[in-house]
Amino acid sequence: MLPGSGYVTIALTVFGLGTLTRVARELRHDLTAAQDRDPAARSLGRVEILLTYGGVQALLTHRVAHAVHEAGIPFVPYAIANTSKMVTGVEIHPAAQIGDSLFIDHGSGVVIGETAEIGNNVTLYQGVTLGGTGFARGKRHPTVEDDVVVGSGAKLLGPIHVGHGAKVGANSVIIHDVPANSTVVGNPGHPVRVEGKRPTGPDADWAHLPDPVADAIKALAGRVAELERLLTEATGRRPEPTADVRPLRNVRGSDPAAG
Repeated sequence: MLPGSGYVTIALTVFGLGTLTRVARELRHDLTAAQDRDPAARSLGRVEILLTYGGVQALLTHRVAHAVHEAGIPFVPYAIANTSKMVTGVEIHPAAQIGDSLFIDHGSGVVIGETAEIGNNVTLYQGVTLGGTGFARGKRHPTVEDDVVVGSGAKLLGPIHVGHGAKVGANSVIIHDVPANSTVVGNPGHPVRVEGKRPTGPDADWAHLPDPVADAIKALAGRVAELERLLTEATGRRPEPTADVRPLRNVRGSDPAAG
């Protein structure tokens, strides 16, 4: 008997050839996703990525844990998931359903709950939570469709639905459904459009996403300035400023720490 052939026989008996083939195919797609979406990974080989990328390792162990969970084997899938969490910092419940080509960038702090469903070609950045609300059983975690990008630190809570091609801004808290091809920012999340068009690309310029709160403040400031102008024309007296107010400026490309 060849060395290691006993382990192969056990694996085939437990999972079946079809399940092992599926896990291998999913791993190939996950490695391709890392190479395509992380500029730092494009110069690395697949073996290097597998050995050094915690997000890829967490996905591989989840694929195995999920297969064991589907086979109805007790304890083992949870032990695999817990070990993966301790090693990679990514916590994925064995029952969570994850499609092809998921990329978890950096990965630390990512949590994916039991009834979460993730489609194909999804990108999650560090600190993302797909969490539940309440203690009731049943569907209580988000469903994320294909081609969705979720920024670092974002929290998606409850059995909400995130539509195809949507983008969730960093540190947003999402508790309602997200329309397809939209960008959602803020706490609680507000859907906005990027130049009235569908967002493109697997990554987003998180530092310059539309900010509905800032837009509202800017509109109010403009309205106050217009009222002051009308008051000056009507009375001939310009209102005295009560505070040192400086206009908002565009900091794109400048030092954010500058005065």
